[in-house]
Amino acid sequence: MTVGFSPDCRDCPRLARFLDSVRLAHPDYHAAPVAPFGDGSSRLLVVGLAPGMHGANRTGRPFTGDHAGILLYRTLYGFGFASAAASESRSDGLQLIDCRITNAVKCLPPANKPERDEIGRCNRYLQTEMAGMPRLRAVLALGRIAHDAVLLAVGMPRSACKFGHGAVHPLQNGMSLFDSYHCSRYNTQTKRLTGAMFEDVFSRIRAVVDAVPAR
Repeated sequence: MTVGFSPDCRDCPRLARFLDSVRLAHPDYHAAPVAPFGDGSSRLLVVGLAPGMHGANRTGRPFTGDHAGILLYRTLYGFGFASAAASESRSDGLQLIDCRITNAVKCLPPANKPERDEIGRCNRYLQTEMAGMPRLRAVLALGRIAHDAVLLAVGMPRSACKFGHGAVHPLQNGMSLFDSYHCSRYNTQTKRLTGAMFEDVFSRIRAVVDAVPAR
């Protein structure tokens, strides 16, 4: 059972109405809250913004089936956190290794822009999820919204840690928060985020994770 996740959540009226309309337009889409992917005993948690319209919102798995997942899964595979370098569908057999992927907001928002109250309302799921990962040591925030959501989930003010690509922030219980620009099409195609930049972040994550004994 996925910790702190409700597949039937409709606590954000705007998001619930939007998903209803998406479900009508795309009856073959998942078009519902997207569950985290990966084992709760993992040492790494990757936090994105929200499901993408034709990615996770379509397939029902974070960063699966759209451009945003290309760099993420390729890099996860390269650093030993995934069994394959590409994620196409929930039935593709890909497995995460000592890694879990989730989103700050579990439902697709209009224009990919959740409102602040929606981020806050959904944060209880992230809070419960992180609290239920006893071996968690590295949290990767993909973008500022994910960064702020992680701080809220652990009870730290946004002013405590400023988001910046490549920044590393100490959290409670020996955890570290790593920041990266989001691996969206816009960021990768404009070279705001390159493969080398992303791999540099993962090199440091790998070192932190490996400092904790494996099961």
